[in-house]
Amino acid sequence: MSRIQGILSQLYNENYIPKYDMIYLLENLDEGSREQLFDCARKIRSKYYENKVFMRGLIEFSNICSRNCIYCGIRAANENVDRYRLSKDEILSCCKEGYELGYRTFVLQSGEDRWYTASKVADLVSSIKELFPDVAVTLSLGERSYEEYKLWYEAGADRYLLRHETASRNLYEKLHPDGDFDNRRQCLYNLREIGYQVGAGFMVGLPGQSHYDLVEDLYFLKELKPHMIGIGPFIPANSTPLAKEKAGRVEDVLVMLALTRLMIPESLLPATTAMGTLDPRGREKALMAGANVVMPNLSPIATKSKYQLYDNKICTGDESAHCRMCIEKRINSTGMKVDMGRGDSLIA
Repeated sequence: MSRIQGILSQLYNENYIPKYDMIYLLENLDEGSREQLFDCARKIRSKYYENKVFMRGLIEFSNICSRNCIYCGIRAANENVDRYRLSKDEILSCCKEGYELGYRTFVLQSGEDRWYTASKVADLVSSIKELFPDVAVTLSLGERSYEEYKLWYEAGADRYLLRHETASRNLYEKLHPDGDFDNRRQCLYNLREIGYQVGAGFMVGLPGQSHYDLVEDLYFLKELKPHMIGIGPFIPANSTPLAKEKAGRVEDVLVMLALTRLMIPESLLPATTAMGTLDPRGREKALMAGANVVMPNLSPIATKSKYQLYDNKICTGDESAHCRMCIEKRINSTGMKVDMGRGDSLIA
């Protein structure tokens, strides 16, 4: 047995390997060992979630952001963005359409837009829960205080997505000139303490990112044990400091997805829209590497193209019903089946 096969066997059976073995794996994977890795990831996913892929309805309700993350297309300093905010009634209309299409999880995402005060968000969450008591409500609004997170949880929010972006302090500080590495992490621990199902995650292929940085991401996630982990490629965005940089590689994201599936086997892993942007079959490839969540967009067509975190985002002109049917066909093509339920994580 080769060293790589031995490392993969240990990872498959124990869900853990030392950091030096993980570095060795990333530096020495060839085509054959990658396929072995993906096969292990599929088997582990099947053990916990069978062949189910959970659908979440995504509503991007504001592209206004107070932050200046240097990779993000909706950063505050980007004057070329056509800004918008959806009203409460518009958001509820998106939820109604999504509910009729079968969705039982709504993901409400925005930039860090403080116009949506703690009380406004709490009112929105409680209204959604009143209209649709059987749905899960996921929020993704960035960094807020413990008290705000607690208020929203008490209003009925079930989940919160907050990518940690990178576990490397040095890289984080370069990418987030007005960010606080320690506060970002503390927010994740606060959310977990309050009782949310928590989503973290990171980008692959960032300028200056090393194998060591990616390994740090995996071991931070192993410690945090988030319920969902979003992993996608870096894709440059116009009018940002990183606009001329190269995008991350789909192949590298697939490796990180599979390793994450083996390290945190009960986690939910999205096949992201960014993967489909870089590769026409990127989402299908992600499913074949251990992912088991997709998040079709329920936002109004008039605003879909305005929420551009990166360039050339796909599906911005699709009606919600078309998007729903298209992604189901893609899921079925991989031999997996759609589950329209809440799709709660098995992580306690």
